[in-house]
Amino acid sequence: MSAGKRLRELIERQTVVLPGAFNALTALQIQRAGFEAAYVSGAGVAASRGLPDIGLVSMTEAVSDSAIIANAVTLPMLADADTGYGELLAVMRTVREFEHAGLAGIHIEDQESPKRCGHLPGKRLLSSTAMARKIGAAVEARQDADFLIVARSDARAIEGMDATVMRALAYIEAGADAVFPEALECADEFDTFATALSSHGANVPLVANMTEFGKTPYLSVKEFAALGYSIVLFPLTAFRVATKAVEIVLDELKCIGTQRGSLDQMQTRAELYDLLRYADYEKRDKDLYERYGD
Repeated sequence: MSAGKRLRELIERQTVVLPGAFNALTALQIQRAGFEAAYVSGAGVAASRGLPDIGLVSMTEAVSDSAIIANAVTLPMLADADTGYGELLAVMRTVREFEHAGLAGIHIEDQESPKRCGHLPGKRLLSSTAMARKIGAAVEARQDADFLIVARSDARAIEGMDATVMRALAYIEAGADAVFPEALECADEFDTFATALSSHGANVPLVANMTEFGKTPYLSVKEFAALGYSIVLFPLTAFRVATKAVEIVLDELKCIGTQRGSLDQMQTRAELYDLLRYADYEKRDKDLYERYGD
């Protein structure tokens, strides 16, 4: 069963939580924690490369990082494909590359390039017609019909809620499998969006972005589920906790000259090796030498 098919089956059963993985090790931790799917955040990929989320990461780099992350685990993973990395032919190539890399799907946003973080000012939108063309091209390009094409709209901050709804309807008409209204500002707005789509007969999965320090209030997964959302992203939650922990321990090391006071906050060597399946690799290596000789 393809990754896309597995993600679709999860969505049909329940609201699915997708924590963001910014590298393969984090993906392993997400899987170990018992989540059934995960997310590759564009902001996380950019930050891991020491870059801001302003469209500086190329399609090739995003696909490469996403492939490493996705292939470290058995979880179906949704990836952030920014604006699709260009016009229609580029969008089609983007879809094929992410699909071949083993992802379950991607989301494409209706910002102009260079894009901006969805919760910050300075965004500029494509016309809804231009974005609908991108969605149509993306749908045409996929080889696996279950590969998920998600249309993200950043229109709320620029054109308002009514325009966000109308854009979502246009993207669904163009073939989007799910829609993602970015940076809604309260539970009522999430409810309004879901209700408006339903009233137009557009019953596709809805994606909510529960990022920190943004426009969206801290709603729980249960609250999003009650509002009709099938996927809830936590794109940078693990990343923010990890980078803050690194900052604290480095400050301590610089000031005190030892890490002894932080040992109880660290993953032990044994815990890391267990996560990495170190013993399994050693056994496999030994078996191979026994099978094929020294």
